[in-house]
This record gives sequence, C-alpha cells and structure tokens, in this order.
Amino acid sequence: MEYDAKVKNRIKRLEGQLRGVLRMMEEGEDCKEVITQLSASRTAIDRTIGVVVSENLIECVREAEENGENTDDRVKEAVNLLVKSR
Repeated sequence: MEYDAKVKNRIKRLEGQLRGVLRMMEEGEDCKEVITQLSASRTAIDRTIGVVVSENLIECVREAEENGENTDDRVKEAVNLLVKSR
C-alpha cells in the first residue's frame, strides 16, 4: 500500500504532539495538562489507524473483485485490525 501525503502528515503532527508532551513533562507541567495532551494524541492515533485501515480495505476489496475473489475475508480482516487496535 502506498500512503498518501495526508496520512504521512497526520503522523508528523502526532510526532510533534508527542514531543510536546515530553517537553511538558520535562518542564514539570501539571498532570492534568499532560493527560489531556496524551488523550488527544491517543485520539489522533486511533483516527489515523481508522484512515489507514479504511483506505487499505478499499484497495484490497477492489483488488479482490478484479481477481474474482470473495471480499468477505478482506472486510473481516479489516474489522479485526480495528478491534485489535483498541
């Protein structure tokens, strides 16, 4: 799978967000603020996982249809990936 610029930019934003959390910890910021930023990071990671899985699923289903394969297994695999990520 090829990852487009939008997905890569999400990861770059996440990287910056996590660096910011580390900086907050090093500067002794309040626990509530650190947790808030960590929660925001987790939400961003979850959304990125959803985007990657959904884009990959679309690609896999198209490929399976072109090859005359059953797409049910591909969909189940995608759902399992999402469930495991939680």
